[in-house]
Amino acid sequence: MARDPVLSFTERGIYCSAGGFYIDPWRPVDRALVTHGHADHARPGHAAYLATRGAAPVLRHRLGDIALETMGYGETRRIGDAHVSFHPAGHVPGSAQIRVEVGGEVWVVSGDYKLASDGLSEPFEPVACHAFVSECTFGLPVFKWAPQAEVAAEINDWWAASVAEGRTPMLGAYALGKAQRLLALLDTAIGPVLTHGAVEEVTGVLRDQGYALPETVRVTPDLDPRDHPKALVLAPPSALSSAWARRFGATSTGFASGWMRLRGVRRRRAADRGFVISDHADWPALIEAITATGAERIFVTHGYTEIFSRWLTAQGWNAAIVPTEFGGETEDDGDAA
Repeated sequence: MARDPVLSFTERGIYCSAGGFYIDPWRPVDRALVTHGHADHARPGHAAYLATRGAAPVLRHRLGDIALETMGYGETRRIGDAHVSFHPAGHVPGSAQIRVEVGGEVWVVSGDYKLASDGLSEPFEPVACHAFVSECTFGLPVFKWAPQAEVAAEINDWWAASVAEGRTPMLGAYALGKAQRLLALLDTAIGPVLTHGAVEEVTGVLRDQGYALPETVRVTPDLDPRDHPKALVLAPPSALSSAWARRFGATSTGFASGWMRLRGVRRRRAADRGFVISDHADWPALIEAITATGAERIFVTHGYTEIFSRWLTAQGWNAAIVPTEFGGETEDDGDAA
């Protein structure tokens, strides 16, 4: 009798019948293994959670007093008849790919990932497997990221130019991961960095874990921008057009996302500047990561799944699409905690 596949794709999420657990489930389950703390992957309501030690503080910050166990990268734990381990995904601090082995067959769920080291997140490590469940948020050839140092120079030049014009630069970025990555790239010799509360809270959690991040000033109701000349404001994207932002007077708005590669998205954002930087793999990195696994079967999730699956199939991979409720980089504040 044929045994169940190592992982199956259900209405609650990715399920391992041999271990009785789900990976990043989007409906309440008894046991959830979580790749990272973004809201589309780490949902409330599960009876028990398992994640990396690095992801745990953010998970507790976002989800409260949950029943959470942790593992270090590369450690192996037996759950039922499955052996599981977590491996760096390079997406945000503490993020992981999850390796599941049953009867000698290995499947890996990537979660979200990027290959380029950002100097903050634990760098991606390819994991050999028979089947690889890969995101493809940016699964089109048009998506190719410039080196991080080039984007950092663009942002810092924009900051200095905005200040010279008498405007306050306001940079929109997701509160978990992207905001801290940008913070580490900012040239604080130009001026201070003011942060929205959602950004500051997550930044404080990561600082307490030992991640080296520059000093910031939280924007409170009684903060007077005149007391912080030449400042840059770092906030979730939705805050840029809110009443919260009006206290800063004349501003220049910027948005940092891989979607800034598309002109139509830049226009809809109505920002003064768009900076192309993402915590997801670009097209070349997706192909590189999949190739490095040596996997025979590829399952693609959230993003340009049909196009990417067809391309993989044309190149000789056994590729299929997995519908999920993961949001990729399309939600403004899904990670704002």
